[in-house]
Amino acid sequence: MGATLRSIIYDIGGGIQDDAEFKAVQTGGPSGGCVPVDKIDMPVDYDSLTQAGTIMGSGGMIVMDETTCMVDIARYFLSFAQDESCGKCAPCRIGTLQMLETLDKIKAGDGEPSDIETLAELAITVKEGSLCGLGQGAPNPVLTTLRYFRVEYEEHVNNKKCRAMVCTALIRYEIDEKTCIYCGACKRICPANAITGEKDVLHVIDQDLCIKCGACFEVCPPKASAVVKVSAFEKGGAM
Repeated sequence: MGATLRSIIYDIGGGIQDDAEFKAVQTGGPSGGCVPVDKIDMPVDYDSLTQAGTIMGSGGMIVMDETTCMVDIARYFLSFAQDESCGKCAPCRIGTLQMLETLDKIKAGDGEPSDIETLAELAITVKEGSLCGLGQGAPNPVLTTLRYFRVEYEEHVNNKKCRAMVCTALIRYEIDEKTCIYCGACKRICPANAITGEKDVLHVIDQDLCIKCGACFEVCPPKASAVVKVSAFEKGGAM
């Protein structure tokens, strides 16, 4: 109690795996908020955590690096709260479901700018109107990610981009002809038979068949399978 997040994460915890860059830490369990890197020297006490939008809760911490999508992490924790809702009060029963549906829409690349504001309004309604601690705490991951990582929501909605390459609807796998060595490993591993090509000929991934499992990327010796964002046009929308 009173130690800084930096001290706990780096001195006590030993730092982030593979020396990855620190992005956020979520404290207190599923109802806790996500605190960004500029709060890393904040002391861990009840008042400081509350001011940052999170809680002491269970006393646990989940440390995230740049491979974490904050929209996806908000959806992950909210899904737990929604599943655990007893259903007694409408703000929690209905509100958490509507929030979850909105996050799914944004992750799928179908989000609209108004969805971000709707999500924020729903979160406040659920927090202020729920009868018990579960409903009152359920919006914390959403509220803090909107507060500190709003740009990622805007990228998902406006640019159809997931910077962490986590939201599968917003990424696709392509084979880079400049680095492909025509080994055929990707074709052999593909569970959807989405890759075609003969020996010494550039292989091609059929985007209609690709299930975005990432197996081709993992098995590719020179990592020629490059992940790129899906544009609005490629998703069927207007340019």
